[in-house]
Amino acid sequence: MTTPSANPATKSAAKAGSGPDMSRPILELDHIHKRFTRSLDMAEKVANLFGAGLQDQVVRAVDDVSLTVARGEVVGLVGESGCGKSTLGRVIAGILEASEGTVKYHGKEVSKMTGAERRATDLTIQMIFQDPMASLNPRMRVVDIIGEAPVVHGIIRRSEIDGYVSEVMRKVGLDPTTRMRYPHQFSGGQRARIGIARALAVNPKILVCDESTAALDVSIQAQVLNLFMDLRRELDLTYVFVSHDLGVVEHISDRVAVMYLGRIVELAKTEAIFEGPNHPYTRALLDEVPRLDATKKQFTALKGEIPSPLAPPPGCHFHPRCPFAFDRCRQERPALKEVGQGRLSACHLNDTAEGNPLMKANAPSVTS
Repeated sequence: MTTPSANPATKSAAKAGSGPDMSRPILELDHIHKRFTRSLDMAEKVANLFGAGLQDQVVRAVDDVSLTVARGEVVGLVGESGCGKSTLGRVIAGILEASEGTVKYHGKEVSKMTGAERRATDLTIQMIFQDPMASLNPRMRVVDIIGEAPVVHGIIRRSEIDGYVSEVMRKVGLDPTTRMRYPHQFSGGQRARIGIARALAVNPKILVCDESTAALDVSIQAQVLNLFMDLRRELDLTYVFVSHDLGVVEHISDRVAVMYLGRIVELAKTEAIFEGPNHPYTRALLDEVPRLDATKKQFTALKGEIPSPLAPPPGCHFHPRCPFAFDRCRQERPALKEVGQGRLSACHLNDTAEGNPLMKANAPSVTS
């Protein structure tokens, strides 16, 4: 689905602003792994006594991801369902602890923080979830949904909750007189704004947006994206924007990280990604973005099935579906390394004598 362009003036102002401070990252991810393990139950352990050979099941949801985010920047995380982008977002927000690796905020390792410093950092990084009806308590009024955390953490006193919530609601385009209503009494777009307001109520610096516009109509999507841009400029916010919708990511992001089966396979500025992708998987995703032009195009799904994260293929995870794969791809994991100014890619094609065919103007479509 192609997302309509938001107000160009708003987009321009949001993109320009004072600009991201690239000199010092606000957020650093260093070799992040996240594994989910299902241990053997009693029956399976007994079966092993008779030679069944069963083992614990391990899902490698995030597999060695390193990433830096500058203050004021918007980094888009894209990829197919199951690629690990939402799990990575939850690790960044502190909802899940990394199995390995470190998350740093302003150069300090979050897992080593304690007491007031850790609580302050947890408030500084907030997450906005995909489905407001699943993340908003249906038994709580909006005034309590938005105002509970500021009261609990001492940002405001209980007596100040009405005025404070009204101010936050105005900031996200909601009518403060509706603050005594319940979530089901609002439309989908309004519920999305309530989720944004709840995150903003604790004065965050980083927002992790997990498919925050996926369930909205196209026109409402554009309004919410404009809201994100306005808030970025007004509150000096930094975003990690998780989405499968490349139209949305192109519209709002400064840089894009493409994930496949738990790994980042390409990272570059948004314009560079959309004008000339380097990795075959990125090219395949872009080939299937609907475009409003007169050219006839037959859309074909990316060939092959996504491998199971329980038993990912050796070497490059994408090689079973890649038409350019050769022997090295099946044996050796490609490192995510610089292949151009500001562009990182994990593809062995960049090391071949012929060069990467995708960087040539007449490169064939991956899905053709």
